[in-house]
Amino acid sequence: MINIKNLHKSFGSNEILKGIDLQINKGETAVIIGPSGSGKTTLLRCINLLETPNEGSITIGDSKLVFNKSEKISNSEILELRKQTGMVFQGFYLFPHMTVIENIMEGQVTVLKLSKEEAREKGLKLLAKVGLLEKKDQYPYELSGGQQQRVAIARAMAMEPEVILFDEPTSALDPELAAEVIKVMKDLSKEGMTMIVVTHQMNFAREAAHKVVFMEDGLIVESGTPEQVFQNTSNERLRKFLSIVDE
Repeated sequence: MINIKNLHKSFGSNEILKGIDLQINKGETAVIIGPSGSGKTTLLRCINLLETPNEGSITIGDSKLVFNKSEKISNSEILELRKQTGMVFQGFYLFPHMTVIENIMEGQVTVLKLSKEEAREKGLKLLAKVGLLEKKDQYPYELSGGQQQRVAIARAMAMEPEVILFDEPTSALDPELAAEVIKVMKDLSKEGMTMIVVTHQMNFAREAAHKVVFMEDGLIVESGTPEQVFQNTSNERLRKFLSIVDE
């Protein structure tokens, strides 16, 4: 489903990604962990082309882009790859002037060109899926943070992406509200949604991930199953990181 090869990204003279290779199969949940500043969010933003890599290639499904300094990626190529991905951010970024159901309908109508009736029907099913059907006519300010993030997940799902990218989706939430969001993400993982999740929630990584990726200083230092990474690693840096975050 996802194949990333030799991905590099710099901001000025600061090299953030230093040659990332990552493969994720259809239906897998990959959880990316690592210290702050290791390049985790930049990697997600490159996969969704919110940032343009300097070098390397990204393949999602049937869409492949190759990046180099001599050729510029066209807007149509960017849009084609972005159609394959949905993204859920730390902040919820819901439209404040729209109701919950209108937020979920908006992209379906403007991008997927569905009728309002089709978009509403799909939106209601997705709200039921994330446990918020009764909130359909409320505005974002009337919801808790956990509820807003669940709406953001439903909105991403409404676009029928091949993969959903999560950038620390629970970092702005207290533990009780974070648990609501994590439950929805675990359900998606069980249902076979392909997901890449940047998180500090080690329990989620242990319980829901098919693959755990440890990044540091712009490189993938280790990757494997949760058992390999959390219980059987021989990497001292990873052990030290886990001992700190698990305290």
